[in-house]
Amino acid sequence: MSKILITGGAGYVGSLLTKNLELQGHQVVIYDTCYFGTDHIQESENLKLIKGDIRDPKKFEQSVIGCDTVLHLACISNDPSFALNESLSKTINFDCFEDLVKISKKNGVKKFIYCSSSSVYGFSDDPNVTEEHPLVPLTLYNKFKGMCEPILKSYLDNTFHGVIIRPATVCGYAPHCRLDLSVNILTNHAVNNKKIIVLGGGEQKRPNLHVGDMCRSYEMLINGDLQDVNGEIFNVSYENKKIIELAEIVAKNVKEFFNYDNIEIEVKKDTVDNRSYHVNSDKIKKVLGFEPKYNIDDAVISLCKAFKDGKLPNSMTDIKYSNVATLKKLNVS
Repeated sequence: MSKILITGGAGYVGSLLTKNLELQGHQVVIYDTCYFGTDHIQESENLKLIKGDIRDPKKFEQSVIGCDTVLHLACISNDPSFALNESLSKTINFDCFEDLVKISKKNGVKKFIYCSSSSVYGFSDDPNVTEEHPLVPLTLYNKFKGMCEPILKSYLDNTFHGVIIRPATVCGYAPHCRLDLSVNILTNHAVNNKKIIVLGGGEQKRPNLHVGDMCRSYEMLINGDLQDVNGEIFNVSYENKKIIELAEIVAKNVKEFFNYDNIEIEVKKDTVDNRSYHVNSDKIKKVLGFEPKYNIDDAVISLCKAFKDGKLPNSMTDIKYSNVATLKKLNVS
């Protein structure tokens, strides 16, 4: 079994992934600033938490010694969060990245898996956006996500293997749950308000991926041999849907789960949101045999169950569910 360091391992995806890896017998080191708390983390013999900043090379180096795999999830996620303080976000999402790669390689890490983003493609009316599609970022968040990719590639060789993943927008329940992502936002409002507001007209397309499948793709890379895919880039997505279609899926599932009479959907066309893209994930299926097994309905139902079981208390007001609100309160520097 591997010893894996996961930057940002206390976050949304990491909160589910780290537990899965621990149960598989891996030793897992979570390296995280813990901006969103640690109540959902239970340390054990094989799961350790190090509270650290990826901009601190000395602490990172101390933490990565003995690890054979690094999965780099940590970043200021999504456009609104990045825009809160662009210079700060750049230091976290880009400036320190090369040091992380360099330090990992120097200390004997064999695999470095980088979580980029499908948003690097920006707006595209191409019906199938593959990994070869030009990167046309609309925001600095997208831009710096993409700029890290060639840096990693420049350090790869026969002893240091790396893969770049461009995931879709993640949805569904995880122990640390974000409710500021499209499907999750819509579900939160449908459950608590019996009403969904769709901004930007609803015709924008979004690629979506269940958080369980996001974890499965990382687990596959961690457990597999990356020699034959060294330096490769993979889109990881499943269902490409218009926002209005997501709203309809959410409304249907929430209505049935809670036996509500109706879920109102209000479309606002005066709000401009031009991000729209249709991601093709054929490559990861063809090359690695990876296929998602959960759909958007599964994601919505997982959230409904969490609401019913009291796992998402104060979901409309608690800032821990929102990256922007949390970072504003912490005034991170």
